[in-house]
Amino acid sequence: MSIPSGPPAAVPRVPEAIHRRRWVILIVLMFSLLIVVLDNSILNVAVKTIASPSPTGLGATQSELEWAINSYTLVFAGLLFTAGLLGDRIGRKKVLLFGILLFGIGSALAAMSGSPGELITWRAVMGFGAAFVMPATLAILMNVFERDEQPKAIGIWAGSVGLGIAIGPITGGLLLEHFWWGSIFLVNVPVVVIALIAMAVLVPDSRDPKPGRIDPLGVLLSIVGLVLLVFGIIRGGELADFGDAVVLLSIFGGLVVLAGFVWHEKRSSHPAIDITYFKNGAFSAAVAAVALVFFALMGVTFFSAFYLQSVRGYSALQSGLLIVPLAAAQMIFAPRARLVVERFGSRAVCTAGMLLVAVGLSAFALFDATTPIWVMCLVFFVQGTGMAHVMPPVTVAVMQALPREKAGSGSAINNTFRQVGGALGIAVLGSVLSTVYRGDIEGHLGTLPAAARDAAGESIEATLGIAEKLGPAGAPLVGAANDAFVSAMHVTALGSACVALVGALVVGIFLPGKPPAGQRSEQGDDDRAVPAGARR
Repeated sequence: MSIPSGPPAAVPRVPEAIHRRRWVILIVLMFSLLIVVLDNSILNVAVKTIASPSPTGLGATQSELEWAINSYTLVFAGLLFTAGLLGDRIGRKKVLLFGILLFGIGSALAAMSGSPGELITWRAVMGFGAAFVMPATLAILMNVFERDEQPKAIGIWAGSVGLGIAIGPITGGLLLEHFWWGSIFLVNVPVVVIALIAMAVLVPDSRDPKPGRIDPLGVLLSIVGLVLLVFGIIRGGELADFGDAVVLLSIFGGLVVLAGFVWHEKRSSHPAIDITYFKNGAFSAAVAAVALVFFALMGVTFFSAFYLQSVRGYSALQSGLLIVPLAAAQMIFAPRARLVVERFGSRAVCTAGMLLVAVGLSAFALFDATTPIWVMCLVFFVQGTGMAHVMPPVTVAVMQALPREKAGSGSAINNTFRQVGGALGIAVLGSVLSTVYRGDIEGHLGTLPAAARDAAGESIEATLGIAEKLGPAGAPLVGAANDAFVSAMHVTALGSACVALVGALVVGIFLPGKPPAGQRSEQGDDDRAVPAGARR
């Protein structure tokens, strides 16, 4: 390579001291992200245990289990706007440290919960803390790496999600086999302590030199709208009646409030989310893909725990090990997704990834109570491969569409759509699962007393609990419960696959294709360096 002469040598925009340790900083950021992902993946394995009666669990109903997840994700999503703005305003390292500390406190309190209501409350506190963690890690990453290295760094960052998915279920299974259910939350505490020390020593601070004001009304409208909408969906699933007055009022009220949120943001001088970002087709397609893929996958993750443990009879640890292929695929392919994008373009790669996700989800419609283990592992690997070729490219598209100074806002938008999509996926697909299951199992509950009949139709765990109390006479009810759940799972899986196909259509139409080679080279040269003296 020739050495240019004449103009002063170009230097990185990132300070040299930070640039030299950028990969160590990335490891610390991944560790911080791992804490959040680890907790959610552990909880998915533990839902069956938590649903069990005391003293084994808390006796949580299907709806309470959904709210134990949704209370976290709704608070998380609602506060991401504010967390991103605060990070840009007062410093991303400060809000990251605050978020992880609060997450650790919430974890300790969740471990000591004495009822499903307490667990839901402390999960909301954990979501509050996590809202300050997720956007800060990605925003700091964008300020530590130069533009040409950002796709590689984001791919590795996204790969850490796969690591969390792998470690979480295995860790959860081991803990549940040797300790009480609260240990799945208590394990977060020592990890939080290590993360706090590492971040305080190694992670640099950064902020927007011209931050905007916080929009408390916008945040409030988003939280109220989402809570009303998801509550209506969950309640409709519980009643198996979406025409119920309370259900309709909740859903309609949520949609009206969210419409008011959009109206307010368009007219606010200091919006929580800048609506003008969405005029960029690639940006809008990227955030829509994030929401759709997590809508589809989170619902499946929720019911797969019951399928593996209740229908197939695997332990929590065995169920966790069966998820490893999905995590391994993400860890293998996510860091390398940028290479595929460079060759084929974001549109082709993300479309193929979404189609792989749809194929994996559709395969669940073929599962029954005797499906071989290797088939399940293959399906999970296909799902992970698809996600690994969707999440890094769309995250890069979102983050590079905004200036570096607005990295906190960009990260908040990306993670908000991710979490809202996941929360709605659990609510909608969980409601579909509950409705179909209730409809199929009701015909087998006629011999039970009225009170027991209502309780037994709540979920497969409730049905199996009643069957166990009946002794040998309950054996036919166990078979009926398994058949009803598998049938409900088939319907839910096909619905999830349709959502993934919509995502494939969105990215296939709106994401940019492969740019000409000359344009890529010129952009890379411009991004890697700036005139001397621009070092910050």
